[in-house]
Amino acid sequence: MPSKMMDAIRIKKLDHVVVRARDPESLVSFYCDVLGCSLERRSRTVEGLVHLRAGSSFVDIMQGGEDYDPPPGRSGNMDHLCLQIQPFTEAEMTGYLSRHGVEIGEYGQRFGSDGEGLSVYLRDPEGNEVELKAAPESV
Repeated sequence: MPSKMMDAIRIKKLDHVVVRARDPESLVSFYCDVLGCSLERRSRTVEGLVHLRAGSSFVDIMQGGEDYDPPPGRSGNMDHLCLQIQPFTEAEMTGYLSRHGVEIGEYGQRFGSDGEGLSVYLRDPEGNEVELKAAPESV
């Protein structure tokens, strides 16, 4: 249950990492056949997104296109890092991040390693995208 006042973000675990790929099926094979991940599901809402179970977390593989180049300000093929945190409300998270001078992205219910949960995107000081995601309340 969300607190009345957010005084700090409390990280529970790494929820997922998203890796962009020119050939996603080769990465799926590598992560499953070599590293021991298992196919959790293929996204129903984002074409070319595959969720692989890596212990209690996910490695997500996302189609990047044949001519994929990292977006401006990014290197490599990492899309974003998602940290699962204690449950929060949009209002308390907005207040907390605003007090710390963080530019806040869109809130939404998104799928992660424990199911659907409220999340928000932001950027770290180097420009990397970070998703903060609450676990479903039943977890």
